[in-house]
Amino acid sequence: MAGSARILPMAQRTLLLGIDSGTQSTKALVVEARTGKVVGSGSAAYDLIPGLPAGHKEQDPATWIDALKKSVRSALKAAQASPSEVVALGVSGQQHGFVPLDREGKVIRPAKLWCDTSTSAECAEITAALGGPRATLRTLGNAVLPGFTAGKILWLKHHEPQNFARLATVLLPHDYLNWWLTGTASMEYGDASGTALMDVRRRRWSDAAAKAIDPELLGKLPTLSPSDQPAGKLTEASAKALGLNPGVLVSAGGGDNMMGAIGTGNTRPGVVTASFGTSGTIYACAERPVVDANGEIAAFCDSTNRWLPLLCTMNVTVATEMVRRDFELDHAGFEKTAAKAPAGSDGLLLLPYLEGERTPNVPDGTGVFFGVRPKTFTAAHFARATMEGVTLGMNYGLLRLAELGVHAKQVRATGGGAHSKLWRQIMADVFQAEVVTLKVGEGAAFGAALQALWSWRLAKGDRVSIEHITDAFVTLNTSEATAPNPKHASIYRELQGLQSTLSRSLRGAFAAHRAIVG
Repeated sequence: MAGSARILPMAQRTLLLGIDSGTQSTKALVVEARTGKVVGSGSAAYDLIPGLPAGHKEQDPATWIDALKKSVRSALKAAQASPSEVVALGVSGQQHGFVPLDREGKVIRPAKLWCDTSTSAECAEITAALGGPRATLRTLGNAVLPGFTAGKILWLKHHEPQNFARLATVLLPHDYLNWWLTGTASMEYGDASGTALMDVRRRRWSDAAAKAIDPELLGKLPTLSPSDQPAGKLTEASAKALGLNPGVLVSAGGGDNMMGAIGTGNTRPGVVTASFGTSGTIYACAERPVVDANGEIAAFCDSTNRWLPLLCTMNVTVATEMVRRDFELDHAGFEKTAAKAPAGSDGLLLLPYLEGERTPNVPDGTGVFFGVRPKTFTAAHFARATMEGVTLGMNYGLLRLAELGVHAKQVRATGGGAHSKLWRQIMADVFQAEVVTLKVGEGAAFGAALQALWSWRLAKGDRVSIEHITDAFVTLNTSEATAPNPKHASIYRELQGLQSTLSRSLRGAFAAHRAIVG
């Protein structure tokens, strides 16, 4: 029956793999298809290529393959899984990265990542070629921002013409992993919508955007496919490398935010997810495109064939981790120290643009602590102000989402920041909404597994909806639900306004500073 639960044979388990290839690590979950229970997990850490100029953030895609092998084998071992039990897998990947392949399928150069801000000039050039910011929004539904893929391709043409001449296929990080797994190059709607090469309203490549970069670029972009259409099946070589059987179904996968939406049950309008990781994202499910005339909210597609209005800030746990390490605190000590300062940190405010910023679009930005005085020059104030500053930065976008008609009564929090009781209270107070966490904290990897389950069941003729699956398997951690403290609302409203004022007033100084330091 359509949408009904299928009784699976009890002779052996039916297992799914959910893989999240992130900026700092790859995580793999083994999930039981009957119950949605995580029965095994594995991970492998890595770093960015060191020593690059300011604004350049790159990784070697071979690093992701190695981490994929290690994390999957570790997860399978933890689950005591036999190869025959695994029927499908899905891949979540960091968005916007540019993986250039030559005609033989070899990686031409390291991938420029989502956090690379070196392409401002190229983004401006593409925008001008499309007729300016308003015309660009009409054509694409999105602005062309430095984090997106389009500017990275033009950067390659400008700065490494010999490499651009070899370019035959443009892939995103999760597409590259799918290509390694299946031998097929494809791109699903959700991740593709973050390239700034796609008309998100019509879910098709924009000929105008591609030609703004190069007349032949359109032929180098993979075929777009719906999110419920599998990417392919596991090849013999990849199966052997992972310890699986050939022919395992590989779902379309998607960007980490799209998979995080599935993994947090954000598969129908009314749910808002906030991810507090290296970067910060807030997103919702929409039945129609939500295009921001100001270009600040990304009008992405999701990975369930809907849309995913999304805001992204580039500096969240990267900021808290910097301060934690500087004060030589472990994570528990950092939270305990921050709790000693009052809400609002006595006026100490962080403008958290350590790696530039995307929302608002300040690629030349740097971090600024404002309000430093003897009273606030303490570890407690700096720790709490960092938590508050990055949360206020995310709320800037949440307020813009509300102006576009997307309102948050409940926020589902994921990522490292969601583990902190104090930080959850700060989130609730700043967002003025209930904050809840999920039983399965690895939202992107879990979402990849659930999408794999959806794809596998559809392939078997079961007309199940993704909402049916997420309703059954995504469970809230009610013991960590956090309500706003009304006494703190006015404090954070004032700090929100001050942060926005500082951001606008310092943008000229940021550009001057970048010119000095390079």
